[in-house]
Parts: sequence; structure tokens; C-alpha cells
Amino acid sequence: MHLVRFPRVKLAHLPTPLEPMPRLSAHLGGRVNLWIKRDDCTGLSSGGNKTRKLEFLMGEAAARGADTVITQGATQSNHARQTAAAAAKLGLACHILLEDRTGFTDEAYTLGGNVLLDRLHGASLSKRPAGADMNAEMEALAAGLRDKGARPYVIPGGGSNPVGATGYANCALELVAQANELPLKIDHIVQATGSAGTQAGLVAGLCAINANIPLYGISVRAPKAKQEDSVFALAQATAAHVGAPGAVKREHIVANADYVGQGYGIPTDGMAEAVKMLARFEGILLDPVYTGKGMAGLIDLVRKGHFERGANIVFLHTGGSAGLFGYPDAFGLSGYA
Repeated sequence: MHLVRFPRVKLAHLPTPLEPMPRLSAHLGGRVNLWIKRDDCTGLSSGGNKTRKLEFLMGEAAARGADTVITQGATQSNHARQTAAAAAKLGLACHILLEDRTGFTDEAYTLGGNVLLDRLHGASLSKRPAGADMNAEMEALAAGLRDKGARPYVIPGGGSNPVGATGYANCALELVAQANELPLKIDHIVQATGSAGTQAGLVAGLCAINANIPLYGISVRAPKAKQEDSVFALAQATAAHVGAPGAVKREHIVANADYVGQGYGIPTDGMAEAVKMLARFEGILLDPVYTGKGMAGLIDLVRKGHFERGANIVFLHTGGSAGLFGYPDAFGLSGYA
């Protein structure tokens, strides 16, 4: 993969750290060795995985002469926050459509956390009801802006198209290089998977370089079959985009949907336990929507003996800790007791 041929703007602090989690590993019985790839440390507006995608998306936007970006996500969208920050850094107008996927009405959720940061970065926000056709809504907004003389560039939810996913094909190169330097034989990578772009890009990159490292997704939204189909389609398209057509096979795609709970963005007991465990054993903040549920899945799988003894498992931390402030009651920590 020779990714320098694609338009790109530098937004992220790279490479992000690859760190062991010895206390968490010991707490879970010491059967496996847990590591964490710290993409919460990408630097843009408190960090997160979308920054890698936005380097290529904003690069394409600049190449097309855009003066405005439009994107969409859930109310507490990490992608929206990072897009707003990238637009601010590059001097672009930013319009964000937020879909109500949870029905939560408390001000901490509707105005705090990522929503507050969206506004601090100067983005224009508007709400849409659950189930709205968000792609159609973005295109309608773009058409109206074009009529007014603007040059909008539309970014899909999560930045999840082949252009955005290229950021995670690039991450595969980075991660394998870090492992080689340590040296660390990675036996498994585990991550939360939602809009599919991060998993698809990482799978495409790993397959393109023949890394032979299995990637295990923990779905935070869609059922297993639907999530795997989405990831597979995008991974194939991304592999073709980066110059490795046919590299990704269906067996490379795994998405366990056992840890979604009642739905996207709705807290679970396992998520709350995982967030508190990482905070108290490793000093690392997860988020309540993606990494909290992803880590809950990893913890449960380790407890059940899913992974072979002595395996080196890397958890991809996709960021999102700002979202914690939108869920103040999810962790049972009111008062000073």
C-alpha cells in the first residue's frame, strides 16, 4: 500500500501508543496478556479514531475546493465532535445533523459531553428524529447550501466510506510496525464496531500486508449478520481503493453482537463495569457507547476462556471519553460515598 498518493491533511498525533495493561490482565486471572492501542490519543479535540479517517476525508474535501463540510451522527457522536474540530482547524464551515437514537431527554445528554464540544468548535447543529434517512437529509442540506453559493463536502456517518477507512488501513501498517519493534507477536485484535469504517479499514490493511492477525469486532449497534455484511462490503471496497483488490475474504470478518444490550447508546451493566475497571486498574478512560461495550465484550470473553492461554490481545481504543459526561447516572457514582 502506497497511501501517499491520496489527498491527506495531517490532523492526528501519530503514531499513537501501544501499551500493556498488566493490572487488568492480572485482575482477569493472568490467562492472557492485554494490550491497548491508544487511538484516544490522536490529539484532535480529546482524540479518537475518527481523526485518522478525517485526515483522508478532509484531504479529499480540500482537493475538491470545499468550503463547508456536512456530516451526521447520534446525539453524542464522537465523529461529529472530531469533524467539527477538524473543520475549525482548517477554516471550514461545519454543519452537523444529530439523530435521536436513544430517546434520552436529560440536559446532560442533549447539551453536554460531545454536544457541548461541537458547539465550542463552532459547528452548526440540527436534530433529526430516530429512523430518519440521514444520508438524504445531508444531501438536502448540501443542495440548499449549493444554491446559496457554498461548496459543501458530505462526510458519511462515522466517516465510514473507502476514503475514510483508508485511515485505518494506514493504522494497520502503524500497529504492525510497532509490534515488530517491541517485539510483540499480536495474536488477536479486538475493537468496538459501529459504522463499520474502522474495522473495515483495519481488516483491509492487515490483509493487504498479509499480517495474519485476526480481528474480532464487538458490535455496538447492529445484529451480527448485518454488521458483518456491512463490514465485509466496506472492507472489500477499501482494499480495492488502497490497491489490494480481493485481499479481504468473508472469513476475515467477525462481529459479535452479544454485548449491545437494549440498543445503541443505551448503557449496560457490563459497559459500566468495564469503564470503571479500566479507570481503576489502568488509569484509562473509555466511553459509554463504543469502547465501554467493546471492552465489556473482551472482558467477558477472557473470563469465559475464549482466547488461548498466553495470547497477546490488543484492544483498539477508539476514544470518546467526552461522551462520559452525557451519561452521568450510568455508573452509580452519585454523591461521595
